[in-house]
Amino acid sequence: MVSMAVPTDHDRDITVRLSATGQPPVRDGVPPDQVISLLFGTGIEEWRRGWQSSLGSEPSKEAIVSVSDTTRGATATTQVVPGQRLAYTMLDASATVDRVVEAVSTHLDDAEGQTPSIIVDDITPVLSDRGITATRSLLAALRNLAEDTTIIVGCSYLPEVAADIGSLFDPTNDVGMVDHPVADAVDRLQREDPTTFGYVRRHWAEARDGIEQCTRNYPQARQVHASLVDPETTPRTLGATLSGLVRLGVLDTWGETVGPTRYDLTAYDPDRMWVVAAVLSAATTTPETDESSMGGDDD
Repeated sequence: MVSMAVPTDHDRDITVRLSATGQPPVRDGVPPDQVISLLFGTGIEEWRRGWQSSLGSEPSKEAIVSVSDTTRGATATTQVVPGQRLAYTMLDASATVDRVVEAVSTHLDDAEGQTPSIIVDDITPVLSDRGITATRSLLAALRNLAEDTTIIVGCSYLPEVAADIGSLFDPTNDVGMVDHPVADAVDRLQREDPTTFGYVRRHWAEARDGIEQCTRNYPQARQVHASLVDPETTPRTLGATLSGLVRLGVLDTWGETVGPTRYDLTAYDPDRMWVVAAVLSAATTTPETDESSMGGDDD
């Protein structure tokens, strides 16, 4: 059974904005005063234009650290544009994590006693080019720069880095916004079957654990339930949750059966499970569905 990696270092100070359909919406809701923007996937001019197109105005003061393959040489180049209240530092794409963090730290020190927000336009180029260890080090270093700094991290959700994204970020603590087709599937489940949606929202983590711990390929819900230690669910409520996850494309059922439903755990998709968890955690809280409205046992 394929398991979903559990992040080992997460913190609510980082908010991940995830997008599978375009540029992550990292500017939304950012305080319009001081901002430090760390760019890996966007050019400086394109980034500056984006403030106008997305929010209608630029921050009152912005410092940009651009890490780009269009910059050559190991020495950082810093420019200040007083009239636009803009400073920017350009680094070669090969700049070390320490050098990148040093540039961000320098702009923090120049913030005149204020606490600017830090925006990372897209962490995925770092993950693709440098690997998960360097990306984890960068995120940890950004967290340690200032205790009260809000850090917003854009993340282009690509299939080739999905497993690493799941390892880096806790879907329940780190993710604040999700633009992914799974969100449409979750919305559809909520509209069409609010009871099953309520089970999924409440019990997805226990269902995930049961799937990943179960040693059978085609178990019934009660057999998945038996793999859990001190579960909150019953076999019935876990079965309802599993059926919801089937509808969300996380796993499948095994068709060649008579009697209680058997679930095809060989079709389990841990990356999609992570996105489902992120969507549910980022969504606006709504009243819990009463489990007593569910019918009889599926086992």
